[in-house]
This record gives sequence, C-alpha cells and structure tokens, in this order.
Amino acid sequence: MSIEAELRAEFDRWERKEDTAFKVVPYVLLAVSLTITLLQPLWDAPVQLTAVLGLSAAAALWMLWFHTLRWGRNRNRALLVVYYVVLLALTAGLVAIAPWYGFFAWIGYPQAIQYLKGRWSYAGAAGTAMISAMAFLGGAANIHENRLWGAWVAVGLVSTLLAVVLFYFTELADHRNARQKQALAQLHEANLKLEAALEENAGLHAQLLVQAREAGVVDERQRMAREIHDTLAQGLAGILTQLQAAERVLDERPALRRHLGNAMGLARESLTEARRTVHAVEPAVLAEARLPDAIADVARRWAEVNDIPAALTTTGDARPMHAEVEVALLRTAQEALANVAKHARASRVGLTLSYMEDLVTLDVRDDGTGFDPNAKRVNGSGTGGFGLAGMRQRVQRLAGRLEIESEPGAGTAISATLPAIPAGGD
Repeated sequence: MSIEAELRAEFDRWERKEDTAFKVVPYVLLAVSLTITLLQPLWDAPVQLTAVLGLSAAAALWMLWFHTLRWGRNRNRALLVVYYVVLLALTAGLVAIAPWYGFFAWIGYPQAIQYLKGRWSYAGAAGTAMISAMAFLGGAANIHENRLWGAWVAVGLVSTLLAVVLFYFTELADHRNARQKQALAQLHEANLKLEAALEENAGLHAQLLVQAREAGVVDERQRMAREIHDTLAQGLAGILTQLQAAERVLDERPALRRHLGNAMGLARESLTEARRTVHAVEPAVLAEARLPDAIADVARRWAEVNDIPAALTTTGDARPMHAEVEVALLRTAQEALANVAKHARASRVGLTLSYMEDLVTLDVRDDGTGFDPNAKRVNGSGTGGFGLAGMRQRVQRLAGRLEIESEPGAGTAISATLPAIPAGGD
C-alpha cells in the first residue's frame, strides 16, 4: 500500500471514530447526569423529579431528531441556529434545577463547532460557558440564595475566554485538516494520472523498442550493403577489369603476368576486406595508418592498377578523427576512385583532404568525361548509381553532406563534408 493510501485510510479511521463519538457522547452524558440527579435523595438533596424527567426527555428527543437522525445537518444555517438555541435553553433549564447536568452541558462546545459557523460558534461557546459556570456554582437556586451573581459572571467570563481560545485553535486545526485532506485528494488524483501516464509510457516504450529494432535492422542492412559494395564489389570489378585486359594481351607474356599479379593482389585484398566486414571492424588500411596515409595508399595502389596518376593533398591540422568519420571518408575515396576507373576515362585524378576547426572535407576531382548528376540512372535513381547513393547515405548518416559537380565533357568533382569529431568523441 502506498503512503498516500495509508494516510487516506488513517484519516478515514479517525473520522469514523470522531463521528461515532459525536453521536454517542451526548446521550451518555445525559444518562450520567440523570442518574446522578436521581440518586440525590439518598443524601437528602431535593430533586424536582417531574421537571428533570420532562426536560431530559425533551433534550433527548430534540437531539434524536436533529443530531442523530441528521435531519437538520444539511438544512439551512438558520434552522441549525434554532436547533442549537433550543438545545442550549433545555440544557440551561436542566442545570438551573439540577447542577449535575453540568456534565451534559459540555456537549454545547462540540455541537457549536459542528453546527454553527463563524461568530455564531463563539456565541454558542459563550452561552455554554455561562451555563457551565451556573452548574459549577450549584445551580440557579444556590446562586440566588447566596447572592453569587458576581461570582457567576466572573466564572462565566473566564470560562468564555478559555472556550474562545480553545475554539480558535480548534478552528486552526480544522483548517489544517481540511488542507491535508485536500492535499491528499490532489495527491490521489496526481497518482492516478501518473499511473495512467506510466501505462501509456510503457506502451509507447514497447512500440519504440519495436520501431528501434526495425530501424536497426534496416540500417544494418544498408550498412552491410555499402560495405559489400565498397569492398567486395569494387575488388571484384577490378579483378574483372584486369582479367579482361589479360585476355586482350594474352600473347604478351610480361603484360599478362603483370595483369594476373594485379588480379591476384586485388583478390587477396577483397578477401581480407570481406572478412573484416563480417567482423564489423574498421578497414584494414586504417588499422595501422592515419587517415591521410590510408587515403594516399589507396590512391597510390589505384594509380598503379589503372595507370592513371592520382595524388593526395592534405591541408589543415591533420589529427585523428572518430573511427566512423575516417571510415566514411576512406570509403568515399575508394568509391569515387572506383567510379573514375569504371566510367570517367580520365587522365588525372586529384584528392584533397582538408582539416578545418569543425569540419573535415574530402574532394575528389578528375578530368574525365563527366556526366549529368540529375539524369535518371538504370536503377531509377535521380541521384546517381548505387555507389553514389551509398556514399550519400554513409555521409548523411554522420550528419554530413555529399556534393557532386559534373557535366558531360567537363570532368567530375565529389566533395564529402563531415563533422570533425575527434577520436574518442561521441
């Protein structure tokens, strides 16, 4: 059970106990007062039996009608004032003829708090205090006989003062209890809303987990497709090119040996890259070299294989980047060079790796045949073939951008810009 529920249950228990006591105590005090009064003849004290019994019965019926049956609890304020004034008059009559009814007179205090509001409750307390002072001094007959009117007024005023102070603190306690009950009600409502929100969040969390798994599967498929294209496809395409060249110069033994050697070298590199891709680690060329050295090595080997000059220029403060940034730039260089070899018929390629404060950029330019970047491809793409789409996806995945400038007969320039996330950064 929550703390809020325990507090509400405790409040409910106290309210039930108070309500029961408020119902029963007046009758108990009336019975005690009547019993003691009826026993007075045993010590030779006179009792006005008819008046005592009549007034006691009237008080009991009056309380039963208003107090116990609560006929007047929800009525208007004027009716409640009438109930209290009549009850106070009956109590005063009983105390005047039988002082032991001072016990019963005490009920005037709690009933003033219960049925009267504002200044009326203090007036009820004053009236009850004067009646109690009469009982304390032995009743109206004793006060008249011994001329105790001054003492009665003094005792009544002191009792009234004490009653007013008691009522003031009781009112403060009632206000505090009301605020606590209101706070508990608000807390209960807030807990209900929180439980509903938690249930809704649990459903949303489960839905987000499903969507995240689905998105992860799609992203991993795209990543594997890019990896395979950037490694196996490029390597196998190079092998095919070398074997085709070997076929054309089959009668020239030295050239054949060179092409076949290049083909075997590419096959070995492709196999190594395939294994590394399966194990989801960074490219082999980055495992033991910095990014400028790795791109320069890729350009050098590409130039040797394709007999096309390719040079890398590095500007800015070359520094280690996050592994994914370096892999993306290296793959971009590989894919761009592969496209030059397959399509451009270029005579020269230039690569520029630029380190800036917040960005790192790789530019690959060739003087080949060029193409229209906006033209539809065989695969239906309006942004280039799979190689260009793979480069774009890889760069955009890291919040970068890929720009392609080309036109037929004017060469091609590819620029990949990524955030300069340092090694070990997020």
